[in-house]
Amino acid sequence: MTRRRFIPWPDARLRRAAEPVSEITDEIRRLWDDMIETMDAMPGVGLAAPQIGVMLKVAVVDASEGRNRRVRMANPEVIDASAVMHVHEEASPNLPGVSAKISRPRGVTVRFLDESGVITRRDFVGLEATSVQHQIDHLAGKMYFDNLSKVKRDMLLRKARKLNG
Repeated sequence: MTRRRFIPWPDARLRRAAEPVSEITDEIRRLWDDMIETMDAMPGVGLAAPQIGVMLKVAVVDASEGRNRRVRMANPEVIDASAVMHVHEEASPNLPGVSAKISRPRGVTVRFLDESGVITRRDFVGLEATSVQHQIDHLAGKMYFDNLSKVKRDMLLRKARKLNG
């Protein structure tokens, strides 16, 4: 496994939609392993492939306390979301030093290809649901701060520019 480098905001790849994965190969499995090592080193609760410059719809999530419930996903999509919203502080290693409170559905049902190449449906709740939605945004070329009002987004980006030069 290899720890990968994060591409820095405002790299254009962070604004492009990733390409779907047609099948689960050994290359995808190695990418997942690298992503888990990279996620654990942050430390974080999720990572999408575009964050490390790989433009494929591949993500990993593990919001468990013991860091022992890795979820490897290809082509994840939300197929149902709870009406109850939940607020979490979100951030990204692509834009270090800043974060924002983001409101998202408390629970989601997601369809994805798992590590065996099987189409799987899974329910996620709480921080795990937030992380999955955050990763799916990355796969669509969105950043968490796109969910903020223009004023709050502009303030966050100004602060990030000051911190990151």
